Amino acid sequence: MRPPPAKYFNTTGPCDPRLHYMLPPTPRLPEARTLIEMDRYFVLHTPRQTGKTTMLEALASKLAAERDTIALVFSCEEAKSAGDDIGWAEKILLDSLRETAESAGWPQEWLPPAYPPQHEVGQRFRRALSAWCHRVPHRVVLFLDEIDALQGESMASILSQFRHGHNRRSKGYPFPASMVLCGLRDLRDYKIASGGAPDRHNAASPFDILADSLRLGDFSTDQIAELYDQHTQATGQEFTKDAVDRVFELTQGQPWLVNALAHEITFKMKVTGTITVESVDVAKERLIRARTTHLDSLAARLQDPRVKRVIEPIVAGMPPGTDLSFDQDVAYVHDLGLIQDTRALEIANPIYREVLLRVLGDRTERFVRADPRSFVLPDGRFDLMRVLKEFVLFWREHSEVLIQQESYHEAACQIILMAFLHRLVNGGGQLDREYAVGTKRLDMLIRWFYPGPDGERLVQREAMELKVWRPGESDPTPDGLTQLDRYLDRLTLGTGVLVVLNRRSKALPWAERGAFEQATTPSGRQVILLRV
Repeated sequence: MRPPPAKYFNTTGPCDPRLHYMLPPTPRLPEARTLIEMDRYFVLHTPRQTGKTTMLEALASKLAAERDTIALVFSCEEAKSAGDDIGWAEKILLDSLRETAESAGWPQEWLPPAYPPQHEVGQRFRRALSAWCHRVPHRVVLFLDEIDALQGESMASILSQFRHGHNRRSKGYPFPASMVLCGLRDLRDYKIASGGAPDRHNAASPFDILADSLRLGDFSTDQIAELYDQHTQATGQEFTKDAVDRVFELTQGQPWLVNALAHEITFKMKVTGTITVESVDVAKERLIRARTTHLDSLAARLQDPRVKRVIEPIVAGMPPGTDLSFDQDVAYVHDLGLIQDTRALEIANPIYREVLLRVLGDRTERFVRADPRSFVLPDGRFDLMRVLKEFVLFWREHSEVLIQQESYHEAACQIILMAFLHRLVNGGGQLDREYAVGTKRLDMLIRWFYPGPDGERLVQREAMELKVWRPGESDPTPDGLTQLDRYLDRLTLGTGVLVVLNRRSKALPWAERGAFEQATTPSGRQVILLRV
């Protein structure tokens, strides 16, 4: 008999325990099993590629093993093409349900019925489910994956049919005992989609039967270590504790990123020996440069008006919106997995933060003609002062046009400076950026790697703070020096750079901007002040 294939870290589709390193799915969400046992209908929402489908299939398998229950996971994804055509959506869903049951090898008498045209449109899916549950001598649990695919009137109709069947169960009406709606959306979005208000306690909603809304969480540091230890047990190759900690720092436990970094290191880079922080950092850069489908799909969201409304003030450091529609946009962006939570308004993890900024800076980078090698000193160090002077020339020549063309207009200054620096640093170093809504600043750290006299790898660190002087505001330089002081304290650096970009109409003409000064921070540090 052929031996089973070696396991690997999965980055495409649901996990298969025969092929993939994976954590036990169900302990990640113990509440789901409890709600199913209580015959509840509920929402399981999570960003894409966090292990949702793997979780559903594991739950269904455990339920089916108990013999008094049949459980089925089926996808609603194809129903997206139906749009507002309720009848077509019902047919697609029933076809998907039946096809999934057939693929699972269920006996003929257990298969869901075919599309029943004898019933009225808007009743067919409910009646088919009822007829099925009447015929099957077991408790039925349904997991509707990709429920978000339903659109408009089709979504409202299907949800209302679920409600109708759910509420008649107490009178002996055969219908699924428990139903789990799985997708990106939180509970409030299904209530809105079905015609109700987002308040979960609003009884006027035609779909007020949902018991709860669960969110599949990210991995903890211990869970990452447990996952990676499976590779160690299988191959003998270890991840250092610092490497595991670095993975958590870069990913904040996002499951796809955790697997993707390990796959990059063990399969594509083919690292031999112990896996260290350096390997993790190289893998991170390779992932970002390759911009795989997962990362590309997130980046494509940036031009969605709802996403832009949330991300732009985060990048610009501006105060967030305060109206109800902004709060709804924040919840939507959080459901997409782009931000950590709905209060702090920070990008979900450093890798996403890097990807989003590189995408936004693509246009600017195409304008940068300077040769990165010309900014390397004879001893291998990075010539920061020369880079700043080159930026002044670039700003004078291109910034007015780039600002006008930038769709993220309020964050244009930040995007332009970061893109310029990234273009010149990439290849010999790394550019780390820190930004958050309401901070009115952007922190940047250049880490430049160069060889020491004995061949060892040395790191040059240069810290920069960016402030934007907007119309109607006072000079941000004093606040900038105070904030730069704190940043340098955190980095244990003795000096840094404060860049003040002037967006007021009273600013000097573009061709005359770019003054360098020596400034002193509140703690007495001597720093470079650049005004452009």
